[in-house]
Amino acid sequence: MVSPVNTLMGVREWLMLLTLSLLWGGSFFFIGVAVLELQPLTIVALRLGIAASVLWAIVFFMKLFPVVDLKLLGAFLCMGILNNVIPFTLIVWGQTQIASGVASILNASTPIFTVVVAGVVLSDERATLLKLLGVIIGFLGVVMVLGIPNANDENSFLAQLAIIAAALSYAFAGVYGRRFKAMSIHPIITAAGQVTASFFVILPICMLVDTGAEFDRISVEVWLAIAGLAVFSTAIAYVLYFRILESSGATNLLLVTLLIPVSAIFLGWLFLDEKLAMEHFFGMGLIALGLSVVDGRIWMRKN
Repeated sequence: MVSPVNTLMGVREWLMLLTLSLLWGGSFFFIGVAVLELQPLTIVALRLGIAASVLWAIVFFMKLFPVVDLKLLGAFLCMGILNNVIPFTLIVWGQTQIASGVASILNASTPIFTVVVAGVVLSDERATLLKLLGVIIGFLGVVMVLGIPNANDENSFLAQLAIIAAALSYAFAGVYGRRFKAMSIHPIITAAGQVTASFFVILPICMLVDTGAEFDRISVEVWLAIAGLAVFSTAIAYVLYFRILESSGATNLLLVTLLIPVSAIFLGWLFLDEKLAMEHFFGMGLIALGLSVVDGRIWMRKN
């Protein structure tokens, strides 16, 4: 059983969602720097390990001492596998075969899966025609913003399936994570627990797959990128993630995957002097329209 949520987001929830999209959109900057000197799973392991340390420091500073039992540890492990280990691994492998633009478009299908999964599993997040229509409109906006890169490599089909599987895993994670509210677990503890569990799962995989990194030769820029990725795009981002999940539900939370490409393009325009074309503005308009349809309040007033 899970506690009911308010599926209509208020100003506070929308601001948190926009902030989360900026934090996760900014991860493209940090990863872009880090991959110049580090292998993918090493980046993931460092990201999760540092983020877990930061989150537990916050937990102890706030004196939030959880009562740990096997049920809670099992929930952290399941959430960590669904929300980090499976999608991170699939996306990293998928992007070795296909362009990042294709991967981003496929990852933006997450809200579609979430509407379906939450509609079946959660009684207070039943799928509606209006909500599904909004997600599809937003997804078309993402496609327009990013375009459709050429992906004709012989391994591209399996890679695309991997990204879709990652999106499905995110959808199940959003639904599964609702149980932490019913267990009365503080969002910061939930974030710390699932990131820690993910780290202990991914670490041995990293040690088996990646060759040893020469950490003494890593540049300051890469360490700063790893720190930004861990602290801002993981630790702080997951605190917001679980707060939104607790108050507004899985379907609303995973709308962030529609906003991430917009955030990434906006940050590129702001800091890297990248240019915006007309299709970017049309795409962002479609995403805004789709989000307003999912939110539903404007359309319900008109009806």
